[in-house]
Amino acid sequence: MYVIKDNVIKLSVRGLVEFICRSGDIDNRTGGFSDVRLMQEGTRMHKKIQKSMGASYRAEVPLKIELPETVEDIDYIIRLEGRADGIISDFHEEADGSKTPVGKVIIDEIKTMQSDVEKLEQPVSVHEAQAKVYGYIYMVQNHLSGIGVQMTYANPETEKIKRFTKEYSKEELTEWFETLINSFKRWSDFVFCEREKRTASIKKLSFPFEYRKGQKKLVTGVYHCIGEARNLFIQASTGVGKTISTIYPAVCAMGQSKADKIFYLTSKTITRTVAEETFSILRRQGLSMRTVTLTAKDKICILEERNCNPVKCERAAGHFDRINDAVYDMITHEMVIDREKVMEYAKKHCVCPFEMSLDISYWCDGIICDYNYVFDPNVALKRYFGEGNRGEYIFLVDEAHNLVDRARQMYSAILVKEDFLTIKKYVKDTDRALYNSLEKCNAGLLEYKRKCDTIDVIDYLGTFPAALERCYVRLQHFLEHHKNHPQQEEILQFFFTLRHFLNMYDCMDEKYLIYTKHDENNHFYMKLFCVDPSTNLSERLAQGRSAVFFSATLLPVNYFKEMLTADTQDYAVYAQSSFDSKKRRIVIGKDVSSRYTRRNAGEYRKVCRYIAETVQVHPGRYLVFFPSYGYLQQVKENYEQMYKPDEIIMGAEGGTPKLTAEQNLIVQLPSMKEQEKENFLSLFENVQGSGSLLGFCVMGGIFSEGIDLKRESLIGTIIVGTGIPMISKERNLLRDYFDGCGKDGYAYAYIYPGMNKVLQSAGRVIRTEEDCGVIILLDDRFLTPGYEKLYPREWNEVYPVTKHNFKNILADFWKNLVQ
Repeated sequence: MYVIKDNVIKLSVRGLVEFICRSGDIDNRTGGFSDVRLMQEGTRMHKKIQKSMGASYRAEVPLKIELPETVEDIDYIIRLEGRADGIISDFHEEADGSKTPVGKVIIDEIKTMQSDVEKLEQPVSVHEAQAKVYGYIYMVQNHLSGIGVQMTYANPETEKIKRFTKEYSKEELTEWFETLINSFKRWSDFVFCEREKRTASIKKLSFPFEYRKGQKKLVTGVYHCIGEARNLFIQASTGVGKTISTIYPAVCAMGQSKADKIFYLTSKTITRTVAEETFSILRRQGLSMRTVTLTAKDKICILEERNCNPVKCERAAGHFDRINDAVYDMITHEMVIDREKVMEYAKKHCVCPFEMSLDISYWCDGIICDYNYVFDPNVALKRYFGEGNRGEYIFLVDEAHNLVDRARQMYSAILVKEDFLTIKKYVKDTDRALYNSLEKCNAGLLEYKRKCDTIDVIDYLGTFPAALERCYVRLQHFLEHHKNHPQQEEILQFFFTLRHFLNMYDCMDEKYLIYTKHDENNHFYMKLFCVDPSTNLSERLAQGRSAVFFSATLLPVNYFKEMLTADTQDYAVYAQSSFDSKKRRIVIGKDVSSRYTRRNAGEYRKVCRYIAETVQVHPGRYLVFFPSYGYLQQVKENYEQMYKPDEIIMGAEGGTPKLTAEQNLIVQLPSMKEQEKENFLSLFENVQGSGSLLGFCVMGGIFSEGIDLKRESLIGTIIVGTGIPMISKERNLLRDYFDGCGKDGYAYAYIYPGMNKVLQSAGRVIRTEEDCGVIILLDDRFLTPGYEKLYPREWNEVYPVTKHNFKNILADFWKNLVQ
């Protein structure tokens, strides 16, 4: 909404009035569907109206005013900027080419609406307020005694127009404007007072710990990259202190006015908690800085089934009448704004907690949130990134290895043929035009279906997107006029799916593929597949100042540079590990393989023997990671037959079971509730129980990253297989695409994603300098050059073994460790 530089707070006229003058309900039924497509239609209608207005109409007139303000001896300026759609007057042209208004002047504000404009009885208050601000600025700057304000409403589809005009005296409009600015001044005063406190506290701040080996160099590198407005990639093993080493220099950069806001971006809840704790550490050092953690709408919604309209939710009714007071109450009383605090204040003021948290972010220096809020085109914070807005933002991207696949999902889009048939049934008796439009789209997909055997790559979609466009417009019209349709929710979701498909089609480039396919349910779909998301990501990154990508597994780093920013010249740092390599042993079983051609009972039993001997040599707690649930199940069945461990069955209720047997086995389930996950981990954390514990898990699952089991809680991981994704037609499309770009397609599609899963799983073992343990890799491919070049630097010594010397190698490690 606003940007601050030096002592100037700059905001748009529209942003000001939409913030101060908003009122009414949250209502997902009322067509809040603005997107590029509808904006383009609106722009076309704007220009048509402007051209029809004659010589006395000046279109798109830029206006700006600066208002000096003071708070607690801090002088600052409110700079309002905007562009009036039109100024109606006779003009006298001066010698310098400027135009002076002659006689009566009217400010014209044009708004396009999908609804029937002829039914409007009065202008929308926020729209009128925007026109009145333009009127005030123009009146003052041209020394007028009064001015007219005209609201012009137009429907782009019907091209019908309705106007409302009102005259204001100088005194009347001045009094109204000063009231508006005074309403905003409490917010701008707050911002400058808090910034003063923040800057002063940062100047006194020092790094809160004794620097580990190489950590000071890392901190300095992050600070300089932010200063130079460059991107940085950090490959750093667990325990280097990545979070504090990125947040601390980012905070320092803010203190030097090199940035205005920090976005700490994560893919998992656990890493958000680490970021919150890190900011808390700095606050204990004296930092005065407000942070907010954004929680997904589904997780923070008070309803069992989310339905954002005043009929279904009391918080939605009148939300905008109460929200500003709710936000101001919270930001003036809290520095740490997490989910619990948002819920507390939202309940107190009877507002939507999700929307409240987004509004709170305006007034916070740090925003901790999922990747989606910055990168996802459907979820990204329009407050910051809509309409190409730019700010002095720092993006700290944690566990950045996850962003490649997440971004592919965000920027890809799917249409399912059967969905068109379903929506057709819903609207058949209500809107025949929409029914026919849906049928035309269905017929288009049917043509593609007839040509598709298993998977079909398409070079050109012909007139099909135009049919989708027409269907989209009719759907939007339908939703505006049938808010209480019994299948309204399903139709709305289909609308969003279609909108996303069209938006992604608009931004398609050579880094996309289009293909059709039959899924496992025999449904037919068309997919816009974003094989390389770097263009989309880099466009969003360009709206900030600097991005820092960090992870324990950014290897090979040029692959991630290509996929995330498309710039291999971005800086990269390899943070040196501070751990004693003698406390860890990496063992590779060279006589075992997880290749599909080698998956048989004999191979499963060989894996079982390696697992059993690991525990026999040194009892304790171990995690075993498998390439899939199917593989896990095969090994589990053989292991139970061979060694008869006591299997622990986890449930969501009933607390944590105790370890009673000599050897205990617990298995990750395909779908685990939060309590089941906590119970699983607590068995490892509670080291008082007798016996050893094996946790059978899946690579890339909930236990392969983002968990922190220290010291005796985990003394080893056994990783079965190279983690490569299951061979699929889509993965093969990735392979073929990158082959065509002159890259190693198989590595890009399979090896690199797989090895990242392996490294993440291996990273569960050594978490602190006091930890020790073993990493056992069971697949002969780990000893081939293609995999060896992906080893982290700290894997400077590995031990290839067979079943004949495996126990001796492990026993030697534990014996030397004790000595």
